[in-house]
Amino acid sequence: MVTRKIVKIDEDKCTGCGLCVSPCAEGAIEIVNGKAKVIKEELCDGAGFCLGTCPTGALTIEEREAEKFSEEAVNKHTEDMKGNKSYQDITIRCSECGRSEYESAVFAVRLKGQSTWICAKCLPRLIHG
Repeated sequence: MVTRKIVKIDEDKCTGCGLCVSPCAEGAIEIVNGKAKVIKEELCDGAGFCLGTCPTGALTIEEREAEKFSEEAVNKHTEDMKGNKSYQDITIRCSECGRSEYESAVFAVRLKGQSTWICAKCLPRLIHG
């Protein structure tokens, strides 16, 4: 165990919408019994890309004692999930222009009180008008 930053999910605020699942490239978050859960601490890198997608603010980053992040565990989990028939690879797209994460960097942002995805090409226009 090490002290590090890790995602914390407030189950009372979580609606189980699943919007936080796809931004987690490591696959640390899954919907379990209708609520988002960090399924294994060693999969969560603490980067927090999931935070901006939560419409209820149920996700935060906390610094606490947790399993050490493991790139090896992430790789194994990702490969295991690809073999799972229920696994669905979700491509994230910009809500403004439709560009995919493979065409441009895409960021989770809050816009007019809503969580959305905006690509690097559309972000300046939203900031500067």
